[in-house]
Amino acid sequence: MPGIDKLPIEETLEDSPQTRSLLGVFEEDAAAISSYSQQLFQAMQRIYDAQNELSAATHLTSKLLKEYEKQRFPLGSDDEVMSSTLQQFAKVIDELSSCHAVLSTQLADAMMFPIAQFKERDLKEILTLKEVFQISSDDHDTAITRYSRLSKKRDNEKVRSEVMEDVYTSRKKQHQTMMHYFTALNTLQYKKKIALLEPLLGYMQAQISFFKLGSENLTQQWEDFLATIGTSVQNVRREMDGEVDVMQQTILDMEQSSDLLYMPDPDPNHVPINRNLTRKAGYLNTRNKTGLVSSTWDRQYFFTQGGNLMSQSRGAVAGGLVMDIDNCSVMAVDCEDRRFCFQITSFDGKKVAILQADSRKDCEEWITTINNISKRIYLSENPEEIAARVNQSALEAVTPSPSFQQRHESMRPSTKGRAARTSSVSSAGSESPALSSLSLDSLVAPDTPIQFDIISPVSEEYAGQAKSAGQGGRRTNPFGESGDTPPEDSEDSILHQLFIVRFLGSMEVKETERSDVIYETMRQILAARAIHNIFRMTESHLLVTCDCLKLIDPQTQVTRLRFPLSSVVLCATHQENKRLFGFVLQTPGGRVDGRPVTVCYIFESNNDGEKICDSVGLAKQIAFHSEMDRKAEEKKKEHDKAKEKQQEELSKQKQIEKDLEEQSRLIAASSRPSNPPANDGQFLVLSNSQSEDSDAGDEGRKKGESEA
Repeated sequence: MPGIDKLPIEETLEDSPQTRSLLGVFEEDAAAISSYSQQLFQAMQRIYDAQNELSAATHLTSKLLKEYEKQRFPLGSDDEVMSSTLQQFAKVIDELSSCHAVLSTQLADAMMFPIAQFKERDLKEILTLKEVFQISSDDHDTAITRYSRLSKKRDNEKVRSEVMEDVYTSRKKQHQTMMHYFTALNTLQYKKKIALLEPLLGYMQAQISFFKLGSENLTQQWEDFLATIGTSVQNVRREMDGEVDVMQQTILDMEQSSDLLYMPDPDPNHVPINRNLTRKAGYLNTRNKTGLVSSTWDRQYFFTQGGNLMSQSRGAVAGGLVMDIDNCSVMAVDCEDRRFCFQITSFDGKKVAILQADSRKDCEEWITTINNISKRIYLSENPEEIAARVNQSALEAVTPSPSFQQRHESMRPSTKGRAARTSSVSSAGSESPALSSLSLDSLVAPDTPIQFDIISPVSEEYAGQAKSAGQGGRRTNPFGESGDTPPEDSEDSILHQLFIVRFLGSMEVKETERSDVIYETMRQILAARAIHNIFRMTESHLLVTCDCLKLIDPQTQVTRLRFPLSSVVLCATHQENKRLFGFVLQTPGGRVDGRPVTVCYIFESNNDGEKICDSVGLAKQIAFHSEMDRKAEEKKKEHDKAKEKQQEELSKQKQIEKDLEEQSRLIAASSRPSNPPANDGQFLVLSNSQSEDSDAGDEGRKKGESEA
């Protein structure tokens, strides 16, 4: 090591300018050493803190790995291999944590302690001596100045002694302080080398000890284990890369296929409507009433779950039940000048939900999906396949087939041994062999239009009455009732049954004896609705009484249509979907080709259609028995009237005979000569009373002869 420059302690008493200049150089060096040592101390402190943090973090990592088997991950199952692997890692890391703790202790003793001691003791000593030296130097200069000002003329022994004592004391203090200061500066040149090398030596020795300790703990067994885990990690990484590639390709495909779906209302020609869904989910706007006339619309996520419609707000953990959509009804509606609205009504009609979709496609898919769920197609093994087959059958239904049996083969796959369910309106026997040869024209009138809505509230059976009433200057009531005051038949009827129904359509038919005409009408109306995307249905209340069937507006309670029960000739339900029913009505208003006009009306009910047909049949039976009782009563009245008339005739005959006897007696009495005639040939003049009696007797005799 080269020689170290020193301050000359021998020249401290002289305190020459050269000595002061050299002292300034040493002071600058001490300041530089202090600044550099402070920076080095901070760096080593960071190493020590990092090592402590690493030791604590390693210990925490080991603790967390040991607690892995106690964790319950929502998406992870019990993986014993992963748990055992992490337990082995926890064991190794725990040993490494102990090694890091030992390294932290060694760094504190061998690295941080020397440099901290140099910083806190040696450098602070230099600063303290520098301050003391500066003070003693100032005191010496002050004493020398006072001593130099002593007067020769006014020499005062006491003052001179005090000044000389002051100079002595200050010079001695300065000399001693300067010598200690020079000694400390000279020693600093050695201490700075020790302070730089000793911490580094301790750091390196601690690291070497740490590496040796780690090498002893990490044996060949751990190296093999780490190699195996490394291979597993590489396999997982390759699997992840493959999955990422697949997901990237899926993203590209989805972006290309979903480009048209980004529009809120895509073109149905480019994005076809799927009518085979039995499950659907998406955002809809739901209408909530806040008052009698006010309402709000909330956007929620709706989804179907079996036969239930659920909704879930954004941020909610789970969805809530909106309504049960088994046997429900759904139709498009107009609501508050909003587009793409549809209404769902529960099977009992007590709950109604009005929803708004984002597009016409979405609206129609929701309607068809809920219709499929309402038919309970989702309970089958392949619901989408069955829904597709039903919709395909509806699409093919508009193409006439050679025979009725072929047309209904898809609709009635299992009708063997099952008779058509009809009411007592007509007897529904087994299907005759001649039915297979019936053509379409024998059931439904050719080229007849289908009426999908109740456009006019006037029923058809009053058309003839309206014409006859028009000749007399009267007009038809626009709410479906005749101009004459109708009898209050429904008020006196012993049967009143109300059903919630929706009008699907009506069309003219030819056949009135077989229930198959109702099935054929259902098929054609449903097929036409599916092809022309007609989902709107008019909801009404069907009132069944012993005299008539009435369709009543549920809002205004106005009678839309009135069908006399005597004109209902046939009523039947669909053989598979029991909520569909229809009846055939013969209108007396007009005739086509010499036969009365016959119209078939098709409805959908919230309840079983057979109940409605049974109700109509019961009404027909009650009406029939009432009619029979009425005719028997009329016959009895006619018999009593005839008997009474006969009694009157007998009493009148007796009176006539009595009058004749009285007249005969009077005539006989008048023919006896009470006054003899005059001898002179003059006649006897009768009195006025006798003349009148005679005339009355002649008239009574003539009347008796005419009656005889």
